[in-house]
Amino acid sequence: MARAFLFVLASFGIGGAADAGRYGDSGSDTFGHIAEACAAGRANRAGLRSGPLAIPNMAGLGLGAAARTATGFDFDDGGIRPVPSSFHGAAQEVSSGKDTPSGHWEIAALPVRFDWGYFPDTVPAFPAELTEAMIREGKVPGILGDCHAPGTDIIARLGEEHIRTGKPICYTSVDSVLQIAAHEQHFGLERLYEFCATVRRLVDPLRIGRVIARPFVGETAATFQRTHNRRDYAVPPPEPTLLDRLTAQGHRVIAVGKIGDIFAHRGISEVRKAPGNMAMFDKALGAMDDAADGDLVFANFVDFDTEFGHRRDVAGYAAALEAFDRRLPEAFSRLKPGDLLILTADHGNDPTWRGTDHTRERIPVIGIGPGLRGGAIGLRATFADIGETVAEHLGLAPGRHGSSFHGMIAGDA
Repeated sequence: MARAFLFVLASFGIGGAADAGRYGDSGSDTFGHIAEACAAGRANRAGLRSGPLAIPNMAGLGLGAAARTATGFDFDDGGIRPVPSSFHGAAQEVSSGKDTPSGHWEIAALPVRFDWGYFPDTVPAFPAELTEAMIREGKVPGILGDCHAPGTDIIARLGEEHIRTGKPICYTSVDSVLQIAAHEQHFGLERLYEFCATVRRLVDPLRIGRVIARPFVGETAATFQRTHNRRDYAVPPPEPTLLDRLTAQGHRVIAVGKIGDIFAHRGISEVRKAPGNMAMFDKALGAMDDAADGDLVFANFVDFDTEFGHRRDVAGYAAALEAFDRRLPEAFSRLKPGDLLILTADHGNDPTWRGTDHTRERIPVIGIGPGLRGGAIGLRATFADIGETVAEHLGLAPGRHGSSFHGMIAGDA
């Protein structure tokens, strides 16, 4: 039995990126700053959590050692000893960006070597010819927003006008993205998806990484709430990824969460979605149960990023990490001899940092597999080493990017 499971804790960076200064992120450290805030009592919230960050299962996989590799940060894990057959290290991103597609594509052994297109932080943010084409080809009476903005804020500000006028809310951020918010009933969910597909085609010449449908419900600014019917329209990867290579050999790739959207549904055998990290964990466990020899389960746990990182909610992020950690034994119990489970991230989103955007950070690479020798894998030069390790584990020939660390961890425990 040789199966692989990739769990991405969206935005759970561990600091230390060598090129963080280029992105204005020198000193950012999602894990380190959350742990420090918890230890100092700054991440307590009545009815939610209190005290030091309690993540014994990830600590047992070597998360503290991974953080020391990345930045030298010494996480107080209470002296938890490494779990047998576990391994730990960190990885540096080489892709040109700190966004979701770049991080995931690089994890899947395809670094992004080109520069994405971005919209300026001006009002309007979008070129006039693009706006005109969106209105004309999308058959809408106009658009609202046309600026950089946090999603929840702009919906609260413009949602009532959107309902009254039928104009979709279009906005962006420092990422290569064009987000479109519309009411599920008043505008229509399927109509929103159709509009986003049209916009996806229109922004292709601009090298925009994603168009994101952001449906919401409610009738007033006080009651508006985004739903879990989000859909990402991503640029297809320019070369085969690990997912393409696996499915070409007859293996299955079960995508949990937004993985299918991130890869434009290429190299994906099946998609399983659910609202929220815990429901997503249930889906991931079900996929582990269903995975056969040679299959990959690739899961994204998005709440860390969207609900807590972008909203700069330190206590919420810490509580989400603790809730995730409590469920890890359920995943461990499903591992069979020959299996490989890797926990990692796609970028950082330090909830103590200025602004509301992603932060350029190294990522943890921690995991376990029954029968592995385990141990330290050091600082990997690219996220692509993760994908190449999975490729070797599942019997694929080496790819063009990255180097497998499988030989460092394989062997009798």
